[in-house]
Amino acid sequence: MTVDYTQPQQYTPPQPQQPPPPKSSGCLKAFLIGCGILVVIGVAAIAALVIFVFSVIKRSDVYRDALEKVRNDQRVVAALGDPINPGFWVTGNVDVKNQKGTADFTFPVTGPKGRATVKASASTDGSKWEFSELVVTPSSGPPINVLAP
Repeated sequence: MTVDYTQPQQYTPPQPQQPPPPKSSGCLKAFLIGCGILVVIGVAAIAALVIFVFSVIKRSDVYRDALEKVRNDQRVVAALGDPINPGFWVTGNVDVKNQKGTADFTFPVTGPKGRATVKASASTDGSKWEFSELVVTPSSGPPINVLAP
């Protein structure tokens, strides 16, 4: 016959249970998610507005005329190379009311030999845009007045 001689276990009185921690209602999480969504929507709206403004100026006749004059000027082609391509950013404004308008804007151009900034100012009486200023400033070299021969 075998006898098991194990030590008797000590009696431990039951411990009072701690109440579980209160659960959060999730309001903070919902608030943070909502704020994040609003920030993303705001950034997207600003980006859409900027792209819209750039595209409006780039589709205008005065912008296309300025770019064409810059591309056809042999001094600019000598400084930047061929082909000359416009950059993305356009700053300034084009204001046309009742067939009369003014334009004052700046945009970058690039070519195989370098980069430049084009500054254009023009006005129209309804028939054709007349430039008062059209200057190409290469990153290296003197400014080129496209309107001067």
